[in-house]
Amino acid sequence: MGIVKIGDDLHEEIRQFSSVMNRSINAQAEFWIKMGRLAELNPTKTFQELILEQMKSVPLVQEEAANE
Repeated sequence: MGIVKIGDDLHEEIRQFSSVMNRSINAQAEFWIKMGRLAELNPTKTFQELILEQMKSVPLVQEEAANE
């Protein structure tokens, strides 16, 4: 595990969002980093499309979708 230094304002924003989303502060930061990376790599896709693609890569979600 590495350490990433971020500004106090961003840390506070992550803390607030992590509380709303029931994620740890680290999990919230990781989510934002991952989604930001995916958005940069796929500039024509919407947030919803990126989330759906990620969900489809999870075996349990694939199984549930096949049963619908």
